Amino acid sequence: MPAASLHAVDITPPAQPLTGRVALPGSKSITNRALLVAALSKGTSRLSGALTSDDTRHMMTALRAMGVTVTQEEETTFTVTSPGYLTPPEAPLFLGNAGTAVRFLTAACAFLDGEVVVTGDEHMQKRPIRPLVEALNRLGVAAEAPSGCPPVVIRGNPGALASDQVRVLEIDGSLSSQYVSALLMAAPVAPMPIRIEVTGGAIGSRGYVDITLSVMRAFGAEVEEVGPLSWLVHPTGYRAADYAIEPDASAATYLWAAEVLTGGAIDIGARAEEMSQPDARAHAVIAQFPHMPAEIVGDQMQDAIPTLAVMAMFNETPVRFTGIANLRVKECDRIRALSAELNRILPGLAREEGDDLIVAGNPAYAGQSLPAEIETYADHRIAMCFALAGLKVQGIRILDPGCTAKTYPQYWRDLAALGVAVAPVQGA
Repeated sequence: MPAASLHAVDITPPAQPLTGRVALPGSKSITNRALLVAALSKGTSRLSGALTSDDTRHMMTALRAMGVTVTQEEETTFTVTSPGYLTPPEAPLFLGNAGTAVRFLTAACAFLDGEVVVTGDEHMQKRPIRPLVEALNRLGVAAEAPSGCPPVVIRGNPGALASDQVRVLEIDGSLSSQYVSALLMAAPVAPMPIRIEVTGGAIGSRGYVDITLSVMRAFGAEVEEVGPLSWLVHPTGYRAADYAIEPDASAATYLWAAEVLTGGAIDIGARAEEMSQPDARAHAVIAQFPHMPAEIVGDQMQDAIPTLAVMAMFNETPVRFTGIANLRVKECDRIRALSAELNRILPGLAREEGDDLIVAGNPAYAGQSLPAEIETYADHRIAMCFALAGLKVQGIRILDPGCTAKTYPQYWRDLAALGVAVAPVQGA
């Protein structure tokens, strides 16, 4: 398994179908939700099946800075002990490029007594957060992000907000469902009942909001669905609980794809239909390879689109990916990155039309030598998905392989265990 400091890895197409068993990492999305909600719960909670990665470490470090005890009994089991509230940290909360941690904590810190600065690395400081900050302002919370991106300064004063009256809070969830989830998770510790309403009549990745509601209810929150995109959250606080986290469906897409691309049989210990995460629906599309549909609508499985886009390179017919505009504001502009790196492998392979991505697939590409150094843009998903191209063509080199530590630290080790030749390349 390459160390984070490696310059690159070279992928050699396996001579045999990939077979074996891989223990998937726990869901990053669920782990960070459960960590925050457990930190807002009075007592001791135990989280099993959790993910240990860069994103979850950032969340744990921030929670510890705000008076919560978080320990790891083992790699996948966390114990969280809290008085049921957060206290102001002594220094800004640095959260790397962990979008869930930044957005969730921005909302949660709105209801502690004191000032908090939430920030991240250079990539996080380009990711939008203005809709969430403006929603908090409408609620009466003093919060500001002058650039529209982190850092965010929150000055909490819950006593000034206390009320028995229901406050109605509108939020535009079109850019990111994480804004909605952030407000929902914070609402039980607010000093008043809050009705959260999503404007625009739609929300990207609605399934992640459903996951948020499930985690909240498991820790005792009282949430009523009062409309298709409207919830009334009572200020009950949370109570400690033991909570099991399911395997990561986004990570599973790479292994489902590797199995299909090589004609193998990979046991990941979980079935797609048993997963609640939106990306699990990508399994049905992957199963259609090499006859994936001419149009794939990606708004409800956004993190699976990079996997599907690389697979589309070898599809029998071209594939147009639609409903993916939000991919432009992820860890990088993923539409641009996918287009650029597919074309680096073979000019003319992909193109952008507005916010759509079109991949001109052809099974004849398999077996060819198409040398390319894949730029990963510090984006874990770009690194992992383009490794799939290396299962079918010669000459694929993945730069900055350590970026996969964000959500799947053992990715390269797991590919190697299945029979993929993953050769480390040291930097100059």
